[in-house]
Amino acid sequence: MTHSTTTHSLPIAQPLLDWWDAGHAAWPWRGTRDPYRIWVSEIMLQQTQIATVIPYYERWLARFPTVQDLAAASLDDVLKLWEGLGYYSRARHMHAAAQRVVADWHGRFPTTAAHLQTLPGIGRYTAGAIASIAFDEPVPVLDGNVIRVLSRLTDLPDDVTQTAVKNHLWQLAAGLVPPERPGDYNQALMELGQTICLPQKPLCLLCPLAGLCLARQRGTQLERPVKPPRQRTPHYDVVAGIIWQDGLGKDKQFLIAQRPLDGLLGGLWEFPGGKQEAGESLPAALEREIEEELALQIRVGDHLTSVKHAYTHFRITLHAFHAAYLGGQPQHLGVADHAWVTLADLDRYAFAVTDRKIIEALRLVL
Repeated sequence: MTHSTTTHSLPIAQPLLDWWDAGHAAWPWRGTRDPYRIWVSEIMLQQTQIATVIPYYERWLARFPTVQDLAAASLDDVLKLWEGLGYYSRARHMHAAAQRVVADWHGRFPTTAAHLQTLPGIGRYTAGAIASIAFDEPVPVLDGNVIRVLSRLTDLPDDVTQTAVKNHLWQLAAGLVPPERPGDYNQALMELGQTICLPQKPLCLLCPLAGLCLARQRGTQLERPVKPPRQRTPHYDVVAGIIWQDGLGKDKQFLIAQRPLDGLLGGLWEFPGGKQEAGESLPAALEREIEEELALQIRVGDHLTSVKHAYTHFRITLHAFHAAYLGGQPQHLGVADHAWVTLADLDRYAFAVTDRKIIEALRLVL
């Protein structure tokens, strides 16, 4: 592993700040020093496109304008407002963190990155962003955009997914943060990665750091950052049941279940079911899953729809079937809660995107 470049050979703060001052994107969360608003934006922007985040951010602040409002809300309300934004553990952690800020910090956010990291869902990157932008603490940020910029600046030949290399990049980033205007500097560095130092087609001629960039001098921009080859993404067939209590109809009741709070899509509601096992038919898989999760007996009926969806590390095809409730009292063996509802009730519950597509299909046939 080669880490030869020193931070002293990278005088990047002034050209970056000059570039920032000449004009930067005017997102709704820019221009504020309110740590609550900065925190909301940073959590929403994790693994999510800016254009997707903007309407969620604005709705969120209209509903929860302060950390106290968020802390006082129910988790169901929080998840419903987050519905469709994905990576739902972010919303659960935000709710828990808001309650901690109110209970332990008298409703005021901690002012240092170290203290911010004691809150649920706030890691080193988010803590650095909040502390530098809201409180002028000269601490670094390191997200995918910054990793790409620093890897190219130093022409780093090492795999950036390795812990030792990531630690080196944190050290490098920390050594570059200026004592003055650290928040503007960090935002400029991230925006450079978003708009100029692009993964496939970097706009080197427009880059304020072009003269300092070793990868540009050596023609290795497209080889940096170094990452391992992508693994093939596994695919699973999953079943879900619209379990009718007393016949199918617009005003008839069917069962929905709440997913366990600590797992994938935790706290969201769904049409219950699960993964098909080897050698098992889809109807048999659904009957088994409903027995295992809720201790109910059902008879599987007509297929309603199939939905394809990609998660970060795997893909699924979700097959939804109508089913008739035959017997048993619902037990929470593999779910957090259950409810018997009609189609009109569903807007009160937060569902993942796959289940919302089942709801759309259901509305078309009822």
